[in-house]
Amino acid sequence: MNSKKGAARDAKSMVNDKTRKVEEKDIKKRKGALKEAKAKKPRGSKKAAKAAKDPNAPKRPPTAFFLFLNEFRKSFKEEHPDVKGVTMVGKAGGEKWKDMTDAEKLPFINKATQKKTEYVKTLAAYKKKQVQEDNDEDDATAEESDKSKSEINDDEDDEDEDEDLED
Repeated sequence: MNSKKGAARDAKSMVNDKTRKVEEKDIKKRKGALKEAKAKKPRGSKKAAKAAKDPNAPKRPPTAFFLFLNEFRKSFKEEHPDVKGVTMVGKAGGEKWKDMTDAEKLPFINKATQKKTEYVKTLAAYKKKQVQEDNDEDDATAEESDKSKSEINDDEDDEDEDEDLED
């Protein structure tokens, strides 16, 4: 009889071990799912965190490829008037740009660098202007905040007393 009881205990302990392992796996899976859910950021947070773009800021210049693409687009539409898709023009332009040699790309690269230097100058002037405007605003608020409210009120009271004495 003892052997049957021992075998039964061994069987129960094996079943308990297996169920414990399965439960641990399930718990681990659940914990992993919870971690993933917590790690995800809510959608739209990038847009909210992004600073507002100044509409008065100068626009960035086009790259050499986009300067080429503007000219290529005109010639492509003349050669293929039936093609209306923008993607077809873009793909054809990309293929042509890849096939071009550096000598053929050079005029577009020169135009792009010239536009880039102009942009850098206008951007520097714009930033300098922004800094001056910010400083002017800070100076105006600094003059108001140099005196505390109590000092301003004291000055007004002194003026009122001087007027009363003159009357």
